[in-house]
Parts: sequence; C-alpha cells; structure tokens
Amino acid sequence: MLSCAPLGGWVLQPWSKILLWFFFNCKTDFSAETQVAGWCWAACGAGAAWRLSAQILNTRAAPSLVGNPCQNARFGAKATGQHAWPCPAAAELKELEVPRLGHSDVHVKMLAAPINPADINMIQGTYAILAPLPAVAGNEGVGRVLEVGPGVTALRRGDWVIPADAGLGTWRTQAVFPEASLLQVPSDIPLLCAATLSVNPCTAYRMLSDFESLAPGDSVIQNAANSGVGQAVIQIAKATGVRTINVVRDRPDLPKLVERLKALGADHVITEDVLRKPEMKEIFKSIPKPRLALNCVGGKSTTEMLRHLQPKGTMVTYGGMAKQPVTVPVSAFIFRDVRLRGFWMTQWKKDHAHDKESLTSMMDALCQLVRRGQLGAPACTTVPLEDFREALVASMQPFTSSKQVLLL
Repeated sequence: MLSCAPLGGWVLQPWSKILLWFFFNCKTDFSAETQVAGWCWAACGAGAAWRLSAQILNTRAAPSLVGNPCQNARFGAKATGQHAWPCPAAAELKELEVPRLGHSDVHVKMLAAPINPADINMIQGTYAILAPLPAVAGNEGVGRVLEVGPGVTALRRGDWVIPADAGLGTWRTQAVFPEASLLQVPSDIPLLCAATLSVNPCTAYRMLSDFESLAPGDSVIQNAANSGVGQAVIQIAKATGVRTINVVRDRPDLPKLVERLKALGADHVITEDVLRKPEMKEIFKSIPKPRLALNCVGGKSTTEMLRHLQPKGTMVTYGGMAKQPVTVPVSAFIFRDVRLRGFWMTQWKKDHAHDKESLTSMMDALCQLVRRGQLGAPACTTVPLEDFREALVASMQPFTSSKQVLLL
C-alpha cells in the first residue's frame, strides 16, 4: 500500500501490496528521491497516452505536471492528460510499507474488492472524479479492522468496514484510512455481499425509492438488467412486490442468462429487439405498464424502452454503456408528460453528507435483505490479487455477466 502525507514525503511502515496507476510521457526524467511503485500503463497503439510499466521508479519532485488528472500529483512526472484503455499486460504489483497509525485512523486488512466499470473509467481518465496521481485504484470493497487510533470512537478491532465514498483506493492488501472514510457493516453477511454492497445495491435502492412512489403490483422496466445494478434492482423489487421487465442484449448464451435472472426474481426478461415487437402487448396483459424506467445504456434501447412508460412516468439514467445520447420523441414530453432524471450514487452521498441517518438506514435495509436471503451478490468471479491482469481483461469483455472480485 502507498499513502501520501499532506504536501510532503511518504510515511511508510508495515508492508502491503498495492495496485497503483499514474500517467507520464516517455521523456520523464527520473532521479533518486521518492520511491514509487505500482501499476502503470504502456503505450496502447497510435494516439494513446504514454504509459510505463512500473517497477521501482525514482522521480524528481518538480512542478512540471500538466493535464487536469495530474495537477495535484506529488511527483515530477509530465502527464499527457490523455487516457486510453488500460493495458493490463503492462501492470505490475509491488509491495510498500503501510503508513503509521494516526490519532483518528484505522488500520484495515482489505479482504475483497470488485472491479467496477467506474474503476476502469477512472483509470482511463473519463470518469467524473479523478484521483490525484499516482493513486491506488478501486472504489469498493470490504476490509477487517486490525487496529484503531486513540481517537477512533465507532470502530474496533475485528469490525468489517467498507468505503463511505468513492476514491478510497481499495485494490490493496492493507491500508490506513481516516475513520470518517469508512462505514461499518455486519461481519455475519457473506464476504462477496459485503464487498459489493456500497455501489450497485445502493444505486438500485435509491432509484427504486427516490423517483416514484412504487407500491406492490407496480412495475419497473430496465435495460442492462444483467449488470450489477440490474441484478440488485430485480432482487430489491421482488422483495417489495414490484414487478420487473428486464431488457438485455441478445447473445449466444441468452437462455442461460434468462434462467439466471428469473431465478433472482425477474418477472420478464426480453431482448432489445422485443421492445419494438407485438410481444410487449402480451406482457402488459398481465402487469401494468411501468411507472419507472432505469436506463444504463442510451441510444435506441432507451428510446424504445421509454415508449412503454406510463404517462407522467419517470426514466432515470445512471449509465451510458452504448456511449450514445438519450433521444426522446417530442410527443413523449407533450402528450405523455414523461420525466427524465439522472442519478449518480457519489453525488447522492455528497448531497447527504450531513444526513448520516439516510445513509445508515439504507445500509441497514440492504443488510437486512441480505440476511433474509432476498439480496445476494451479483454473479462474481473471484481472482487472487496476483492474477489482476486476467481480471482486468475479463472485466472489459463484451457480454460480461460476472463481476471480477480481487481477493486480497
């Protein structure tokens, strides 16, 4: 693990493994002052940012940083400001010492951390928040408390903790975090549920709760239904008596995927092309048209899904996997008064930073669902930290239905 002291030096002690990324150009001058280790990137074809596979890199601390992603970095590496798809083959895993425990700090042994699309986007430099570089990757995961500082009041040795917000850097074996950056979760829930609790289930819970007053018997339609959020939506809706229409892309193993989603509680699983076919009328003979649509794709899929929304219904966009704009017919606004909203879990947490009760009650509700067997982890593939290259490659494959989780 690697941690930086404010505006000066690195305070290092017990050893930990980390995955660390940073960007710089091929002409960076290295000198023996500050040891940096971790994972960086090699050039990925014409036009890609220069990236270097790190071993032990000694960089001169000089104010020569350029590009917004690196403006607050502590090192004199010249950043291109460009980001492209990661090259996992160029990544390396290194060991560094753990910082000393401060007054209000918590020493955590990380147990498991998933690879989410947002993690990849942050490495690419395309996400809405970018950590000062070099930075430890990973926004989600679960760890066990090893030791607490004398000023820590709510945590004790042996507690399980998850990040309170994005950007904590969870892809490491050990870390020292401020107490305020952590949330306690029960240690009697499954490890993979705890490791994947703070992003996808929270997003699903908030979207089902905050935009429409759904009652048992109402319905929701969503695309990307096999995603982590989609699987959580199916389970939470099922637990509250809300019916779900789940849209997925056609694929070779479609029957297997349909079976798996229905086992989670999905009422209907259809492909995108069915949205434009008469089969939809048959579906709406048994359940009402949805009052809420959840969009993680964009493009034509979203336009067609919107056509089935009830008048005065709401479509919430929380992702854009197709990298295409959301296109809405004018008639949907004029004659059906549909509402278009957006949602980002990180922003919700910022907006409720002084409302701890909202966050606590949500986490309690989700943990209760887990305990009752009504909410499980998404389909996961566990990978030892040493095999992170394979996990990164797998996480970027098309038609991915299994979340890669690093065991730390």
